[in-house]
Amino acid sequence: MKFIDLDVQRDRIKKSLDERIQRVLAHGKYINGPEVTELESRLASHVGVQHAVGCASGTDALLMALMAHQVGPGDSIFTTPFTFIATAEVISLLGATPVFVDIDPHTFNLDPEQLKSAVQAVLSDDSSIHPLPSHNVKLRPRGVIAVDLFGLAADYDRINTIAKTCELVVIEDAAQSFGGEYNGKKCGSLADLACTSFYPAKPLGCYGDGGMCFTDDERLADILRSIRVHGMGKEKYDNVRIGINGRLDTLQAAILLAKFDVFPEEIELRQKAANRYTEALGSKMGGASLPGFQHVPSGYRSAWAQYSILSKNNEHRAQIRESLKEAGIPTVIYYPVPLHLQTAFLSMGYKKGDFPVTESSCERIFSLPMHPYLLEKDQESMVEVICRCS
Repeated sequence: MKFIDLDVQRDRIKKSLDERIQRVLAHGKYINGPEVTELESRLASHVGVQHAVGCASGTDALLMALMAHQVGPGDSIFTTPFTFIATAEVISLLGATPVFVDIDPHTFNLDPEQLKSAVQAVLSDDSSIHPLPSHNVKLRPRGVIAVDLFGLAADYDRINTIAKTCELVVIEDAAQSFGGEYNGKKCGSLADLACTSFYPAKPLGCYGDGGMCFTDDERLADILRSIRVHGMGKEKYDNVRIGINGRLDTLQAAILLAKFDVFPEEIELRQKAANRYTEALGSKMGGASLPGFQHVPSGYRSAWAQYSILSKNNEHRAQIRESLKEAGIPTVIYYPVPLHLQTAFLSMGYKKGDFPVTESSCERIFSLPMHPYLLEKDQESMVEVICRCS
């Protein structure tokens, strides 16, 4: 069994994939070719925003978003420690400071109440209000990167309200949530600027790296288009700002267009697979023995990039994972070490216990195979193994 089975999808869309790839090889416009423009137009329309700007990766999308807002030294950006390092890495790359905020125990997303405390702590430079990183200069609250973890949108109504009150920019990290929804709006349209990833394992993934930014702000979109091509102005050799080499390859855009043709159906199939997991675990594992799993609040629709559950403790997780492995079932831990305790961020002075919900989740969480083409009988087998360990 595969954790994410891309082969079934590839076989299903092989004719369209081959035709689109051959079209690119025929016209030879490998950089910023017509497929990039077509993809941007289709995805902007799907999300419900005016502008989509393709780029080389989800990480570049986040970096470009911060650069477009001129984030730099002395600025603090609030984000979750329960995510992949790219979310916070881009903050540090620009000389700004990540200020971590603990998560909601039910959704695993950034907790808006904790966010309010974190902003107040930075404003008053008081770590007794909320854990703060070590810093030599007074930090300026500049923005929030909210992560839509495992495909589920963060609570943007509350986050955007806090941000507006405190004059913060909000960036939606929709790397895992493209295809999800929040109160009638598509993920990718829930903040001033949104970023997604087309890494192969994502709900909409290419066969390499790729990413995209989404916004309704024409000025921001123009800046993003400049940044992705070395800060280029109206002429190729008139660079009007510092930028990066962050373009989306035409071949990857062509692949994404073929995949996007079946994407709406695949999102529906992900819903069915997730519902089967939830119903099976709920019916066969009642009471205190039931591990927790990500709660999808009313009005939300997850893209189900991952289906993750919480064991009772680290030992229980190891037991379940070993039993699943013996049955030929792969699992993955997202994420075993929270960002504030990873080596790259140790110099910030955070310590164990600063973000207890995140730390507890890291010790207990693991993810089961998840993709649109999961077979019901395979899911039943997984649930049976989990039940025997609980």
